[in-house]
Amino acid sequence: MVSYLIMTGVFKTTKKDGTVYYRASITYRGKHISLGSSESEKEAVRMYQTAAKVVKGDCVIEEYQNYAGIPFRKYITLINFRDNGIYIKNPIIMRRTYFSYYLSPDIELKFDMEDLFYYSEHAIMKRGRHLFVTAYGLQENVMARYGIGGFAVPGKDYVFVNGDDTDLRYSNIRVINRFSMVKAVKEGLSTAYDVRIHLEGDWKIGRFPTEILACVAYNKALDEAKKHSLKPRSSYIYIEELNARQYAEVYSVVKLPQKYLDYLENYRSE
Repeated sequence: MVSYLIMTGVFKTTKKDGTVYYRASITYRGKHISLGSSESEKEAVRMYQTAAKVVKGDCVIEEYQNYAGIPFRKYITLINFRDNGIYIKNPIIMRRTYFSYYLSPDIELKFDMEDLFYYSEHAIMKRGRHLFVTAYGLQENVMARYGIGGFAVPGKDYVFVNGDDTDLRYSNIRVINRFSMVKAVKEGLSTAYDVRIHLEGDWKIGRFPTEILACVAYNKALDEAKKHSLKPRSSYIYIEELNARQYAEVYSVVKLPQKYLDYLENYRSE
């Protein structure tokens, strides 16, 4: 591969098979930044010219459609580098007390500063209403960082306090139901927790005064199902509030409904 400069920021490059293409880049604040490549010299020149306008301060986020010579992600990266002096490869703009992650010119997600390192290294993608990142070859739901399961329903299992579903700061997300198998229900002025398990149909395990009791009851119901050769698809609930001794104490006092235990006995005998 051979490359040579044809003008500031634009290189003509030849692949091994002889194909010619053009690479654009800009050096700003001592950092060499690749802008992309094109088969067209004109497009490569446009990339450089757009980037030069951005770093000079001529461009703002809302005007991207007028300066679309470079990908939107790169456009945001350059604006942040220009305004905040920090180069971040993902489309992040640092604010005074939080940061914005731009999925597009019209979609701005807001996060707390404590998540800056994570999202600087993990690109956010959107499919339908779901936001996710890819880590170690696996997709991870963004909402899982708040203890919200993949099948949780906004407005039912969690709510955005200010009504803005693009504001993902921790103070704006209130989790109602941390687990799909345990649902909070109102009992007068207090809250109780219903537990269900799915085994060839839904089985109600009971209503419990605390979420911890409800979670342990679910795990115990799952244990009993497996003892009787059933194979539920759901997994155990990890209860970080309890150590091993405390968990065992709660487990020993939690009672499962006799109707459910009878069903398991009959299933084994069939």
